[in-house]
Amino acid sequence: MGEEQQIVPLTRPAFDEAVKTARRLEGSVCRVLLGQERAVRRVLACLVSGGHLLLEDYPGTGKTTLAKAIASSVRDVKFSRLQFTPDLLPSDVLGVSVFDQKNEAFRFLPGPVFTDILLADEINRASPRTQSALLESMAERQVTVDGEQYDLAGLFFVVATQNPVEFRGTYPLPEAQMDRFTMQCALGYVEPAHEVAILSDQTCDHPLDRHEPVATRAELMGLVSAARDVRLTDDLKEYIVALVASTRESKDVQLAASPRASLALMRVAQALSLFEGRDFVVPETIQDVAVDVIAHRLVIEPEAKYSGRTGRLVVEELLQKVPVPV
Repeated sequence: MGEEQQIVPLTRPAFDEAVKTARRLEGSVCRVLLGQERAVRRVLACLVSGGHLLLEDYPGTGKTTLAKAIASSVRDVKFSRLQFTPDLLPSDVLGVSVFDQKNEAFRFLPGPVFTDILLADEINRASPRTQSALLESMAERQVTVDGEQYDLAGLFFVVATQNPVEFRGTYPLPEAQMDRFTMQCALGYVEPAHEVAILSDQTCDHPLDRHEPVATRAELMGLVSAARDVRLTDDLKEYIVALVASTRESKDVQLAASPRASLALMRVAQALSLFEGRDFVVPETIQDVAVDVIAHRLVIEPEAKYSGRTGRLVVEELLQKVPVPV
């Protein structure tokens, strides 16, 4: 039998350098999205955790700009945008095999999913058949077309957007699709002072037009590795599991969160701790992201839903009930 490969944790200087890169990346994106510092850090934590993000917010709040700002902040990162519409087909997302008459063989033409950062704009406007085309790629970072398997890049981050108030011509995301998203969050409207700053910042051009990369692709991948080195005690692992398991006991929940939610909560808490400059996780960080990580995975009982209960409200109440490690 071969020798087991041991994971060597980062040295303190290497971790400090990773924190500097994280802060540099965060500052770069915040220069484009004024007044959204908290949201930007959470979105970047989702990226560094190796997950995917669902942005549900009103039109014009900066969802597309956020995805573009992240991509333009990192050198050598490939960015693709796909506008989801009712007539979009799975082959428009994944790619298609075409017959090459010259070589007398089929040749695969990769679709937009073969990228580093994919913006799936208004994802709920596509049919369930097309939405499901992303399931394999988001969960396993691979694509299967005509029986052939194609691996995606080491960095594969899906940023999907949807409008929370527009329901005409839309298809609700199925539970399996929602569970693939590590986090669901919103940007919201900025304060009036920040909105005035946005007007001033875009008097002549858009800040993205003058945006420059502040990190390399290798440095970003280094952040992903560094986040995995952030320490998490057994007590906090048990706390995460207890939080997720409590959704299975709630009378208001029809479909509760799975172990995938526990893993996602751990990964995001580790990544957020990195951005906060700590090489260990504290309970407050877990609590800070628990709603964004767990709530969208829950299906609320019809009676509770009609009474105004939501997944976010259920998780917020469970955070008050589940004992916190001391």
